[in-house]
Amino acid sequence: MIEKLLFRLLPVQILLAAVSAVNGIVSGFFAANYVGVAAMSAVGLYSPLNMLFTAVSTMLAGGSAILCGKYMGRNQMDKVQGIFSLDLAVTAVIAGAFTVLFLVMGFFDLTGFMTGDETVRPLFNMYLAGQAAGVLPLLMGGQLPAFLTMENRGRRTTVASVICVIVNIGLNFLLVRVLHMETLGLALASAAGLWAFFLVQVQYFFSGSSHFRISAGTASWKEAGDMLGAGFPGALSNGYQTIRGIIMNRLLEIFVGSVGISAFAAADNLLRIFWAVPTGMLAVSRLMISVSIGEEDRESLTEVMRVMFRRFVPLMCGISAVLIISAVPLTRIFFRDPSDPVYMMTVHGLRILPLCMPLSIICMHFVCYGQASGKLWLVHILSLLDGVVCVAGFTALLIRAVGMDSAYIANVLNGVVTTLVVIGYAWIIGKHFPRNMSELMAIPESFGVPEDERMDLRVKTMEDVVGIAVRVQEFCDGKGIDARRAHLAALALEEMAGNVIDHGFRKDSKKHQVDVRVVHKDGDVILRIRDDCVPFDPAERLRISDPGDPVKNIGIRMVFKTARDVRYQNMFGLNVLTIRI
Repeated sequence: MIEKLLFRLLPVQILLAAVSAVNGIVSGFFAANYVGVAAMSAVGLYSPLNMLFTAVSTMLAGGSAILCGKYMGRNQMDKVQGIFSLDLAVTAVIAGAFTVLFLVMGFFDLTGFMTGDETVRPLFNMYLAGQAAGVLPLLMGGQLPAFLTMENRGRRTTVASVICVIVNIGLNFLLVRVLHMETLGLALASAAGLWAFFLVQVQYFFSGSSHFRISAGTASWKEAGDMLGAGFPGALSNGYQTIRGIIMNRLLEIFVGSVGISAFAAADNLLRIFWAVPTGMLAVSRLMISVSIGEEDRESLTEVMRVMFRRFVPLMCGISAVLIISAVPLTRIFFRDPSDPVYMMTVHGLRILPLCMPLSIICMHFVCYGQASGKLWLVHILSLLDGVVCVAGFTALLIRAVGMDSAYIANVLNGVVTTLVVIGYAWIIGKHFPRNMSELMAIPESFGVPEDERMDLRVKTMEDVVGIAVRVQEFCDGKGIDARRAHLAALALEEMAGNVIDHGFRKDSKKHQVDVRVVHKDGDVILRIRDDCVPFDPAERLRISDPGDPVKNIGIRMVFKTARDVRYQNMFGLNVLTIRI
């Protein structure tokens, strides 16, 4: 079920990550074809600042997702609402500060530390001032998809993404091609697209249909430190990449010239749309990792990483191969003269850079896991190496010998080094070479319920229900649970799982299953029943039942009457029912 869920959520998250990439390609296309190579350099100079926004957005979205995931795993939905409001409030304040900063830098020519090229700098100043208009919707719009996903409204993000791209393309044609507003037009078109992206998403939270409500009054301000602290380690890599981008631009300007910045920007912008795939993979995994840690569910936690290695990495290898083969036609989107140095520099970038993509998935997932599980040393080491040390360091070492290609080769070497660090960290913690996923993740023995205190089962048919109910009673008997509660646990499972199969499986033509976990903890028996059918809240069904008909929904009545606690939630399109007996 974990694998199925990850791939169901993946398209929306990829599309979300692709919005910025598509906007970059559109800006690059109009810059290269209707303004000039110098404008393309201006777009490239902005790339580190764009990475800075990615870092800020990742810190806020990642921190809120981690806290929300943990609270959802504990069924504390009021705390989830508080984090939602807090996230948006803090994001708005930070966005306002950056908007003012960019306007001042652009209008007062305070960008000398970014470039010394007197031809490029005026274009960059106008581009920066125009981009200021898009800071608020960029950061705010980046926070909403995770919460829309929790509400099973991911399609709204898809619609918002499409509208964003359409607005961006249309306004680029008008402002750049027709009105000749050059880099200012490029930036304003991008900002308008981001506003469309944000407004389409945020409208849902004012519709009255959402569980989450935008309200500063519900913001859990006392948890601001926890949210920023949880998100900060995962954002470190992007923050370091901001520094790396500035260093790389200076190295290329000194040893290759502005043409090197243009080539790297072209290759980077083209590949960003494909970087949306690992970014989307990470966004989906982050949600599941956080929930699994909140539930202390070792099996689900390791399964997320297994899916990453078995499915995500091979998929990215295939995409990388296609990119390498397509290097020449992709380059011609921006540059069409093979005799121009920028042309072959871009081709080389598209033939080398894709090699680092599969390895980056491993690094990104382990940074996310370390962030959620408190393995801060691992996060800091990987973030520093991936963000600055490896790419900038290898480029500085190689650039005199191999020129422009050094910037591309350094990214591949970076992927190799960070993967070895993940393995080395697990080796040091476990004191031997990791032999399975749990050891590679260095999961403490104390995490979760011991294997002999839990039982994981899968139900697909009504016949399975009867057999599993017997196994639940045997499990309880073996743990010394009194006969009454053991019998009630078996009955509760049989009733609720049977209800899913009898009703949920028949609502559509899709294949479904029910995952059951039985846990013995603190003297209690805890049943967790999870299915991927249509939403069904047994408490709501009980509430609307006819009180004059005591026979109707008698099974649900029995469970609520005999259990110590029954909690239901629907997250990511899954029904999760937790019963404590």
